[in-house]
Amino acid sequence: MKKLILLFSHNMTDEQKEDAKVSFGVEEFISLPNNLQIIWSNIPASLENLSDYLQPIRDYLIDNIESGDMVLVQGDFGATCAMASFVKSIEGEAIYATTKRNVEEKEIDGKIIKTSVFKHVRFRKF
Repeated sequence: MKKLILLFSHNMTDEQKEDAKVSFGVEEFISLPNNLQIIWSNIPASLENLSDYLQPIRDYLIDNIESGDMVLVQGDFGATCAMASFVKSIEGEAIYATTKRNVEEKEIDGKIIKTSVFKHVRFRKF
């Protein structure tokens, strides 16, 4: 059974889940345990090096990924690059989501309010 481990800070949309199923044959979606999600979602900007900080997530992936499984990796730029490379080194496939941004402008009480709406387009492999 092909798994997609979610290494990102958002919830997947139904559209993203369907795309992963159709495009990659994903059958199971696995969120990080809460303690690891906190680590991934709160990467300190003050750290010079992320290696030790990310080790618990690497350990989790080593224990839970099988050859051909996928990991959706998105977040802090440096952490994302490091973890995408790591996933590939343990025979997983690292992917990321692409979106289209639509900007809507409304005038409310004489002020222009801009809202960005992001829509899933596809996944890409790293």
